[in-house]
Amino acid sequence: MTAKISPTPQTDASPRLQLFQLLTGHYVSHALYVAAKLGIADLLADGPRPFVELAQATKTHGPSLHRLLRLLASSGVLVEADAGTFALTAVGECLRSDAEGSSRAVALLFAGPLMRSWTELLFSIQTGETAFERVFGVKPFEYMPQHPDEAAIFNEAMTAVSAHTAKVVPVAYDFSAFQTVVDAGGGHGVLLAAILKANPSAKGILFELPHVADGARKNIAALGLSERCDVVAGDFFESVPAGADAYILKSVIHDWDHERSAKILKNCRRAMRPSGKLLLVELVLPSRVDQSLRNQIGTGSDINMLVNAGGRERTDSDFAELFAAAGFKLTRIVPVEGSLVSVLEGVPV
Repeated sequence: MTAKISPTPQTDASPRLQLFQLLTGHYVSHALYVAAKLGIADLLADGPRPFVELAQATKTHGPSLHRLLRLLASSGVLVEADAGTFALTAVGECLRSDAEGSSRAVALLFAGPLMRSWTELLFSIQTGETAFERVFGVKPFEYMPQHPDEAAIFNEAMTAVSAHTAKVVPVAYDFSAFQTVVDAGGGHGVLLAAILKANPSAKGILFELPHVADGARKNIAALGLSERCDVVAGDFFESVPAGADAYILKSVIHDWDHERSAKILKNCRRAMRPSGKLLLVELVLPSRVDQSLRNQIGTGSDINMLVNAGGRERTDSDFAELFAAAGFKLTRIVPVEGSLVSVLEGVPV
């Protein structure tokens, strides 16, 4: 149940206070992590509850939890309906584990292990190297198989992020001409499943690392698509399944630098039919940024890629250069309405 109480209007803050709010933004990030870990949004799903009840349900220190809830209320995640009683706002509803495209796992991932790497941001800026390996001692895609609980959160978060994108990409881009679509690095197949459902004559191949492929098979089977979609385990740095006429990669290329990205795309180039198409679903940065929410998220993601993966977000000219390096021509960029991403289409040259 979402609270209908309107927030108190905010007056314009001085530049000093605006800067202080930016400097202390991590307060809210950590509070969101704790709220997600404790399942606060689920406990408030049926309506407002006093903090005393929430403390009992979460086995936490009541006065301290009360303070946390007040921070989240001041940030628009909760609302303090009466003194000491809290309810969800529309933003807070997104943290419910049963919400469509729930952000709970996203909070646990981005405000959890990935945030630890940001403590070494200075190292990344000074060296251009990934802070994740400095903090955890291994590369990020080596870390996840070694930590199955955190890998499960990562996969759940990526599935949640893909849920909305999967609805809008098949509307924005016409897949009807393709007989076989390979989704390389497609996680549990949320996007590919949406493409296949929107195009009943098409078949799909979901290509993923072995530790992800097992979960993907279960998801594809649960969606009733096993007869039309194969799940193949492998490594796209080595090869990808051959013979398809469309190769789609969603939020994959931003994980890697130019050299590694080009290697993935070259493997797609070698595998596809001569008339095939390469489709990247990625955020496209503008050549010049402004203070819009889209740009704040995009540039933040760009630094997160540097810190945690060694990759980057790219501009349209960056993508054109990358496509050319892999033997493709970037033919068009299709914005996806209601999303931050676009579909970048390329053809072999």
